[in-house]
Amino acid sequence: MTMTISSVRKTLMNRAVNVALVAVAATAAVVVMPKTAQAQEIQLTGPLAGAPAVRDLRQYRKGRFEVAPVVAFTLLDEYERTTLVGGRLQYNFTDWFAFGVWGTYGFSGETDLTSQINENAGRNNRTAVNVSPGNFADQTAKIKWIANPQVEFTPFRGKLALFNSIFVDTDAYIHAGVAFVGLDERGDCGAKDQISCTDPASFNTASRVAIAPSFGIGLNFYLTSFMSLGAEYRALPFSWNRAGFDTKGSGSDNNFPDNKIDSQDQTFKFNQIIAISLGFSFPTKPKISP
Repeated sequence: MTMTISSVRKTLMNRAVNVALVAVAATAAVVVMPKTAQAQEIQLTGPLAGAPAVRDLRQYRKGRFEVAPVVAFTLLDEYERTTLVGGRLQYNFTDWFAFGVWGTYGFSGETDLTSQINENAGRNNRTAVNVSPGNFADQTAKIKWIANPQVEFTPFRGKLALFNSIFVDTDAYIHAGVAFVGLDERGDCGAKDQISCTDPASFNTASRVAIAPSFGIGLNFYLTSFMSLGAEYRALPFSWNRAGFDTKGSGSDNNFPDNKIDSQDQTFKFNQIIAISLGFSFPTKPKISP
């Protein structure tokens, strides 16, 4: 009887231990089981409740009219490099959106390539259509003026640090618009009722207006509350006959000379400009955000 009771006790103890081990294992599994992540909204209380991200922000653009003298330079010119002088008139509806007009007048100067052609190109029957018997620079195309209505978007602003001691309020902007470009370009010749393209008078330039998309980027550095220094890149892609050469008009796909000068001789160029401006904003004091 004693052995029977002892066996029963031992069996019960083994079962109890097994049950305890199973319970511990189940508890551990529940603890290590991944839980679904839940976001918790943080409610600010006290003086920060409902406060804007930035207080007392100087809004250099919002509600201000800007006048900016501009000096610009064309890039990668083959025959004539152009210095452009003018200005930008602009109204800033908000701190990030503006509408205005960028306008300049051009002063051209011949490149070394133009000088080399003028000095070294032969003047004979084979070159009579393409090279002026006088100065080659007289037939090269020139940018005379640009009128460019545009919109401006300013997505970035902050401070620029120089030598960890000078801090300047700065913004970066994108501009886009339509440019009207006044050109002096070799006039049409060689067609019926037109002057012959070998006539010396045919190398004179004539005025025309090219219309092109305009776009680019820029930076404004605010020197004072009403004055800023700007640096800008501008692209104006369009086709024009920069050398005054007869290059197209006959043969397969009109890709061969036809002894005429007309619009078919115009070739596409991604015209590029770098500009520097000094802006003055009115009213002279910027608005301050709440």
